[in-house]
Amino acid sequence: MKKTALDHLSARNSNFFLAHRRVLAVQNPTLFMNSELLQQVRVLDPLTGTDQIADVLIAGGMIKEIAPEIPHPPPDTGVRDCRGLVLGPGLADLYSHSGEPGFEERETLESLIEAAAAGGFTRVAILPDTTPPVDNPAVLALLRRRSGEVFAPAPLLYFWGALTVGVKGEQMAELAELAKAGVAGFADGLPVQNLALLRRLLEYLKPLGLPVALWPSHRDLARTGVMREGPDSIRFGLAGNPAISETAALAALLEVVEATGTCVHVMRVSTARGVALIQDAKQRGLPVTASTTWLHLLLDTQALISYNTSLRLSPPLGNPADREALRRGVRLGVIDAVATDHTPYTYEEKTVAFGEAPAGAIGLELALPLLWHSLVETGEWTALELWRVLSTGPANCLKQKPASLAAGQSAEITLFDPQLSWRVEAQTLHTRSANTYWLGHQLSGRVVQTWLSQP
Repeated sequence: MKKTALDHLSARNSNFFLAHRRVLAVQNPTLFMNSELLQQVRVLDPLTGTDQIADVLIAGGMIKEIAPEIPHPPPDTGVRDCRGLVLGPGLADLYSHSGEPGFEERETLESLIEAAAAGGFTRVAILPDTTPPVDNPAVLALLRRRSGEVFAPAPLLYFWGALTVGVKGEQMAELAELAKAGVAGFADGLPVQNLALLRRLLEYLKPLGLPVALWPSHRDLARTGVMREGPDSIRFGLAGNPAISETAALAALLEVVEATGTCVHVMRVSTARGVALIQDAKQRGLPVTASTTWLHLLLDTQALISYNTSLRLSPPLGNPADREALRRGVRLGVIDAVATDHTPYTYEEKTVAFGEAPAGAIGLELALPLLWHSLVETGEWTALELWRVLSTGPANCLKQKPASLAAGQSAEITLFDPQLSWRVEAQTLHTRSANTYWLGHQLSGRVVQTWLSQP
């Protein structure tokens, strides 16, 4: 891509971002106070197994003190009654999509960062399938420069580097150069079908020591399927995508991992058999971690009776047995993390027949409240279990130091109100897109504030 085009794209909205940075300081003055005391908040920290009611003092971008009571905070400290609220480490998202560059009508880096902060995410790793893709250092430099122009405080954006040129799965990208330029790791976000190329990639990447994320999916087996094959696909008259499209590819991938010894993260596990294969691989000592998406934990094929195109996903929603196996796999630690796989599309792109709709849904602002409501409030998971797979687990998979809610640590934290009621509308969402099954629904639970101490 020509340098002039990159420069043009970078400079286009810079004046707006600078103006927005000033507006933010007025709209959210507590973000800029010298110190703030959160009284009687429920403190969650998966790293230490903490679940307690306490006062938390935040000052200078640091967590200064956590105690049953802090009766004498420093002068000029803002005091907030946080009874009924939950405070935990900032959430981390393993993989999401940005519309920018190439499809800014879907999402910009600015709107993505706003959506992440509104959803409690302080770290977001962006997949490289932008236009142009992140398969060379020049595009990476553009995205890092653009994300730095967006208002602060803001979630930290990390960028996956492409495994293959154009994320086409045909030819190795500039892996060493991307590693030197500072990618978070390597992932196409699309299946690498050529096993010989996959082996060469893993052999080449092993000494680089960066995370490698792969999505197992056999295109010839998936064919034109738009929902998971089973009784519901027959009942709804939609083309079925068989579970073996995932598991055959996963079994082959694990063989390559065993042959190369390269650490690999398995993305988008969506089937019961996939969970079993991952569990067996871990028991055999293979260097693998795995994740599923929040939607695959919440819904299954029975939800497709609505033919809502926001449920057209890839991989598709599993059958009920798949959903239950994924929930068990997460609780047992077989599945290490839950990702949002935030995939924005415009109204026009999704307003088509179910089988013709592009696959994907938004999730950054919805994952925490809906998972909390469905799993924690029902007693199926503990609050710590949910917070672990949304914060500590993803950070570990990215080979990053997880955020911790402890005295002396940087203030990378999220304040959540499980009872706050709000309606999901285009006007109440920070993302530019509204492709979600819950559009128009009244939800309970929303993030009140997100702190991030800038580096």
